[in-house]
Order: sequence, then C-alpha cells, then structure tokens
Amino acid sequence: MRFCFSEKQRRVLRWWRRGEEDAGKDAIICDGAVRSGKTLCLGLSFVLWSMARFRRQQFALCGKTTESVRRNLLSSVLPVLGELGFQWEEKVSRNQLKVRCGGVENTYFLFGGKDEGSAALIQGVTLAGVLLDEVALMPRSFVEQACARCSVTGAKLWFSCNPAGPGHWFYREWICKAQERNALHLRFLMEDNPTLSEETRQRYERAFQGAFYRRFVLGEWTAAEGLVYDYFDESMVQPPPLGPAERWMISCDYGTVNPTSMGLWGKYGGVWYRVKEYYYDARQARRQQTDQEYARRLAELAGGREIEAVVADPSAASFLEVLRREGWNVRKANNDVLSGIRLTADALKEGRIVICTPCGDAIREFGSYCWDLSAGDRDRVRKEFDHAMDEIRYFVATVVAPEAGEDLFFAGYVERRV
Repeated sequence: MRFCFSEKQRRVLRWWRRGEEDAGKDAIICDGAVRSGKTLCLGLSFVLWSMARFRRQQFALCGKTTESVRRNLLSSVLPVLGELGFQWEEKVSRNQLKVRCGGVENTYFLFGGKDEGSAALIQGVTLAGVLLDEVALMPRSFVEQACARCSVTGAKLWFSCNPAGPGHWFYREWICKAQERNALHLRFLMEDNPTLSEETRQRYERAFQGAFYRRFVLGEWTAAEGLVYDYFDESMVQPPPLGPAERWMISCDYGTVNPTSMGLWGKYGGVWYRVKEYYYDARQARRQQTDQEYARRLAELAGGREIEAVVADPSAASFLEVLRREGWNVRKANNDVLSGIRLTADALKEGRIVICTPCGDAIREFGSYCWDLSAGDRDRVRKEFDHAMDEIRYFVATVVAPEAGEDLFFAGYVERRV
C-alpha cells in the first residue's frame, strides 16, 4: 500500500525525530480547516513517536468523548498501523489500547473531556505523552490536568483542533504563546490534504458561511457576529410541492411562556420541504396553552397525514409524554446548538431542505436570529427569535444530516491511496 502525504503532513510525521529542526520542541499544535488531514498524520506520528522512544509506558488519547476518539482518531490510525506491521489489542470496557511492534509494547488510555468534571477522570495517572484531539472543545481544567500528568522524562504534548473564537482560552494560552511554550504550531488548510478531491473541497467550502467559513475553510480564529444565517433571504423560499410526499414528519420546539413552533416536513424527490407551520406566542396572545391543547394543534398541523415521527426538544418531557399517550412516534432531538447550526447551514446551501412560503414565522426568524456578541470567548446565539430556528435545527441534526451520513465536522482526515 502506498501512502500519500503533503509536505506539511510529513513535517508532522517526522518533527520529533533526532536531527530534525523541530526535535527540541515540547509540543505540537495542528489547527485549521476541516478535512485538511491533520488528525490522521498527528495520530499516526504520536504512536510512531511513542513506540520509538518508550517501552512499557502509558499514554493518553483524548477527545471530547471516548467515542469521538474511536471515531475520529482510531478508525483512521489503526488500519495504517496494521499496514506498517503493528499489532494492537483494545479493551473497550477499560477504554484501553495496547500496541505492540518489534518487541515493544505501550498502553494508551482513552479519555473524554466533555465537561469540567472530566478532569477527575485523568487525575492520578502517570503519562509519557498525551494527544488531545478537538482540544478547543474541551474544558481548560481537563486539558491542563492531562498535560500535568505527563511527568515521564521525554514526554511531549500533541494538540489538534478546528479554530473557535479569538477569545478562546486555548488560542490565547497556546496558539498565541507557541514560541514561549516551545511548541511547534502548524496551520492546516484543505489543500494540505493531497487526497481530497477538488469536488469535495468545493462542497465543504459551500457548506459554511460567515464565521464558520473563515474558521473551517480558511482556518482562522475569528469571532462569530451578526446574523447566524446571513446568506438566507426570501429568494430561497419556494412554494410547497404539489402531489403526495414520500414521507411526512413534524418537528417541534415546545414552550409554555416562550413561543411554541412546529413544522410539517414532507420529503419530495430526496429533498425535505417545510411545507406548513404552527407558531404560538403565549406572551403575545396573553394566554398559555396546555400540553393537551398543543397536542391538538399538532394533530391539526398533521392534517390526517401519516406522520412517521415527531422530532422534539428532549427537555419537553411532559409534552412528549402526552404525545406518546396519544399514539405519536416521538424522537428526541439532537440538541447540540453549534453543530446543529452548521448542519442546518449545510443542508440549506446544498438544497437538502427548503423552507416554503406558508412558513412566515420561520422566514421572519431567519432574518432576526443573531449571535450574542456579549458572550466573550464562547460562541452563543441570542435567546430570541430562535424557536422556529431551534425546531428546524432539531430536524436537520436528527433526521436530515444522519440520512446524508454527515458528522459534526470537528475532525479532519487523510484518505489513503492503494
């Protein structure tokens, strides 16, 4: 098997070798565009370095979750290691991987850094090195605890991520201080992945807009500002298709005092159309509705159609229970806000979802849904004009994106040529 790497990827693969100009660095940081090839080359280099420099030592492979480590890192690194003659044994229940080659064996622990409590998971372990994939998604306490565990002589730190805002702690403390921290910083672009086709590259460029385009295509640490869907206008709105749909679904964002938004989705020719909506603002109407009343409004929106599922906010427990009792098939929505926004933008720009003319409240919210500029180093949307936006995001993240086989765009990879 023949592997194809760009010059920047080869630099990542060899930076630690004796005689290289970067060999004296204590850490490496690979950030930049999605699908730019940084994850595979960094992961492969990490294992090659650890197996060349140490015997019977412990290392850590960290992601936002242990499942993301397996999906983003191990799924691409382990097949390559196999081609190079390495053997491994994974103990899934222990989140542990043993790698062997030429009489050398080392142990790699998998850790997830999803919240502040995750730092406790890595306390106490002694490490000879750590790789933190998607490091910008992890809390600072976890990252600093992982780095502090690397007390074996010769230990090095390995980081990869897609950019976030310029106020993010990792950007301020590591990217801006790379020289001070004796770290090698390499910024990746899509062209640094030599096996990524021009067609695929253009598709990713079309998938993002605004701040996300600058981050995930241009590889910049830039602030989110202005409208979330700043390219959306009424020229993108279409009349509902004629004739029977292939499938029907309803999405719902439930509120008691806040507005409730429901959208009726029909699939025509592989495209999901939001053909009709129900939107109720209790404050404006000066009357709250009960769960049973909202269930009746949902049935009226369905209009006797065969609804495959109702995709709803998982926090609306009482309303979901009423729907289940009345015989609706309820699916709890994927409620990750930022990834849902990216997936929705992708689906809109690719034409996989269409908002139809009867959906006046959704169209109005598209023109008012903004980033919260007071959020400091965090990306956060303003909690207003967001009810149809949330409901549409639920539907895309839970139904449309999985059907297209889309992931969360957090990790890049390098394809291999045989």
